Amino acid sequence: MITDLHIENIAVIERSDIRFGPAFNVLTGETGAGKSIVIDAIDAVLGGRASREIVRAGADKALVSAVFTASDAAQRWLEENEIDCDGELILLRRISADGKSACRVCGVPVTAQQLRSLGGLLLDIHGQNDGRQLLDETRHLEYLDRFGDYPEAIAAFSGAYARYRAVKSEMERLRMDEFEKERRIARLSAEIEELESAQVRPGETEELESRCTLMKNAGKVAGNLQRAYDALYEADDNAIALASAAAECTQAAAAVAPELSDAAKSVSDACFLLTDASERISDFLRGLDFSDEEFDRIETRLSLLHRLERKYAADEAGLMEALDDRRRQLSELESAEDLLQALEQDLKKAQQSAVTAAKALSKARAGAAKELETRIESELRDLNMPAVRFRVELEAVPGEPGFNAGGCDSVRFLMSANAGEAPGRIARIASGGELSRIMLAMKSVLAAYDVVDTLIFDEIDTGVSGIAAQRVGEKMGNLSRARQIICVTHLPQIAAMADSHFAISKAVRDGRTFTSVTPLDRDGRVRELARLHGGDIATETALRAAAEQLDAADAFKANANSGGR
Repeated sequence: MITDLHIENIAVIERSDIRFGPAFNVLTGETGAGKSIVIDAIDAVLGGRASREIVRAGADKALVSAVFTASDAAQRWLEENEIDCDGELILLRRISADGKSACRVCGVPVTAQQLRSLGGLLLDIHGQNDGRQLLDETRHLEYLDRFGDYPEAIAAFSGAYARYRAVKSEMERLRMDEFEKERRIARLSAEIEELESAQVRPGETEELESRCTLMKNAGKVAGNLQRAYDALYEADDNAIALASAAAECTQAAAAVAPELSDAAKSVSDACFLLTDASERISDFLRGLDFSDEEFDRIETRLSLLHRLERKYAADEAGLMEALDDRRRQLSELESAEDLLQALEQDLKKAQQSAVTAAKALSKARAGAAKELETRIESELRDLNMPAVRFRVELEAVPGEPGFNAGGCDSVRFLMSANAGEAPGRIARIASGGELSRIMLAMKSVLAAYDVVDTLIFDEIDTGVSGIAAQRVGEKMGNLSRARQIICVTHLPQIAAMADSHFAISKAVRDGRTFTSVTPLDRDGRVRELARLHGGDIATETALRAAAEQLDAADAFKANANSGGR
């Protein structure tokens, strides 16, 4: 759960520190005061989209940090990402005025994507329009599977479906019209012939380029080598002759003075090295006689190698690999019919396995659907919908092969809010207030299966009033016994049920708007509830009514904690 939130320069909030309670937290305030900005700040620190527009005007950066107690799932994420948090899980997000963003987890830099994956394990934000997700019938299967306790059946079908898709994709890759097949065979055959006739060998290009460079500079090289050879051997006072004379002298001296033996040997070795070098130079000079035909042949060969390297985007080793790859592709195409026949048998087996797994999954879903119907109806009756009927409709996926990535079921939620009416599609029947309550009921039921410890509701009370609002507040209070709840609301019935209440207010100073977040004591809550009831001026009557509402809420929570409703 989230324990502390620090905000700097986010929209109209210059600086604010909030310490949340472990149970039911509410944020109230006048429209436009900045209640949803607090939720936006939490979303940002969890890796949500945050543009430079969020930065307060005149500030160079915005900053949000939050302290969490790590759940087991979050702790595993930290271990997998090799991040060590000493007791507290601290997230930080910094957004600069130029749009750049920096993220930290316990001081360790992470990406926004990593922050989002961790955030998904910490809390769930239900926005003002999220109730409309229920209108998207493609999401209904997801809700049912989150509720159902059949991970093995889902995993079994997912594996079978993956195998089926792999075989089908391979068949689609091999299956093509005859014209395309002949075109590819002709292209591969031509490329194979081109590469085979080239007879490329590793290191050939470098070797030929070195030889070509030498041929282009043969005159200069020959001149230098001839002068070196003359100095070593041909000149009257050539180096070898002088070295030989020196060797004779030092050897004669060493015969009398043995301590000169090493010096005599060194001079003798030098004489040998000079003689060997002169012979090598002489041999190289004789080999510098190049013909124009050889030069043309090397340049032609290099031109071919460079063209092939450009065409296939590869060096000599890569060209050899390209040849092997094209031989494999050609062989595959030429034997495609045999491969397709074998794959057709594999596809039949894979399809049957997927059908079997899908049916097992469908059976598990049917059982879960009945239980979900009962649970949702119970929750909705608690939310002042006494005549509600909620149904989970499972229909077979139409067409072949009788399943898709989700299995063989098409799932749709149906409901009837009034007695005597047949259940119909939620999109056609549910009002805005009913959508909010259905979504709250769904969240309440699914909370036991979620890894997150915190649920945030941003004005889920849309379209709700009167006794229904009272029931929504009671439902959130009950839900907060197992999960931390943070709720933005305009309704006093919901605010009265809170364990921690924060008032969001704004003021204008020196032409700038400042929003503040204030934790309320009991007297402050009484005044805020009186304001929520619609009184700008808190009369004694309004204050007494607000105090009585708080007393009633406290009594409800005490009764619930002792095991009553």
